[in-house]
Amino acid sequence: MSDQSRRMEGEGGGELSILYRENERWLARSLERRFGDQDIEDLAQETWLRLASAVSFSDVRHPKAFLLRIATNLASTRRRRRELALRAEAGAAVRDCIDADQTDRVMLIQIVLGLPESLRDVFLLSRIDGLTNAQIADRLGISPKTVEWRMTRALAHCAAQLRR
Repeated sequence: MSDQSRRMEGEGGGELSILYRENERWLARSLERRFGDQDIEDLAQETWLRLASAVSFSDVRHPKAFLLRIATNLASTRRRRRELALRAEAGAAVRDCIDADQTDRVMLIQIVLGLPESLRDVFLLSRIDGLTNAQIADRLGISPKTVEWRMTRALAHCAAQLRR
């Protein structure tokens, strides 16, 4: 006799004890086929505990179907709880990424705004507007070599700020 069966008899559950002995292995195999071997022992034990606290056994016409229904409901509840926990974790990770992205954007904007105006103009025309050095030179009325020099200085300034 298993420990579970002894406990059921000790609690005055003679009918339950008989039902348990007759269906213990069947329930375990059925749960394993249906749900795999993950947490089967816990699921089976919880099924018997639910059964013990819920019914008068004389009212149960199809004990195997009733046991399987209880186990299926318990497994569904567990699955939903796991999914909710995973969603909560994923949501927290996304919020963390969004917060980090927003923080990074604010920091980058501050760095760019902190550039001297001549360097900032070249940087924005190149990186934001996508203009070539020659196009920037034409627009600002400076030589392409000056555009290159200013861009080098702007990038060095940004890199130094990011290292802080």
